[in-house]
Amino acid sequence: MDVKTRKAEQSEATRAALIAAGRELFSTRGFADTATEEIVQRAGVTRGALYHHFKDKTDLFRAVVEQIEGEVTAKTGEAALNAGGVWEGIVAAVDRFLDECLDPGIRRVVLVDAPSVLGLTEWRKIERDYGLALISMAIETAMSEGLIERRPVEPLAHIVAGAINEAALTIGAADDPLQARKDVGEALIRFLDGLRVGT
Repeated sequence: MDVKTRKAEQSEATRAALIAAGRELFSTRGFADTATEEIVQRAGVTRGALYHHFKDKTDLFRAVVEQIEGEVTAKTGEAALNAGGVWEGIVAAVDRFLDECLDPGIRRVVLVDAPSVLGLTEWRKIERDYGLALISMAIETAMSEGLIERRPVEPLAHIVAGAINEAALTIGAADDPLQARKDVGEALIRFLDGLRVGT
């Protein structure tokens, strides 16, 4: 292994350690109560290493949010693929996403802190970047199967994504997340059923 490759691997390992440390602290304490000094100590790196990889604590937080979004999107897609049918896959994906929103760490980082730390516009952009392609693909497939009336996919995907995001935020803000998850889950499935041909 040459020096350049070894340095690149060390750099990637340092970045991964910072994200892992940040994720653990942001998930348990929240963004505001996590100090950069704690993050670098937990990661076993210097403060300089933090600022080499990230502009500031908010930039690290964004990387944590994106990591979580990537994992949730993968789990949601897997649920859809394993459901045994196109419509069943859409329902399973929505259910899995809402279940993920009950995880205390995900709830705190993605649904409570991210909209305020990153701003609602940036939070919605990240949500779209990770979830919109999956939603668009599901809608396109449902239209191809004759389950949803053929219409432009993109505007409908944005509307469905908006409904799902609002459901997630409702769970995030709820005093009783389990009840909120049940209520918004039922409402979302009724909304999606309304898109089906012949219902």
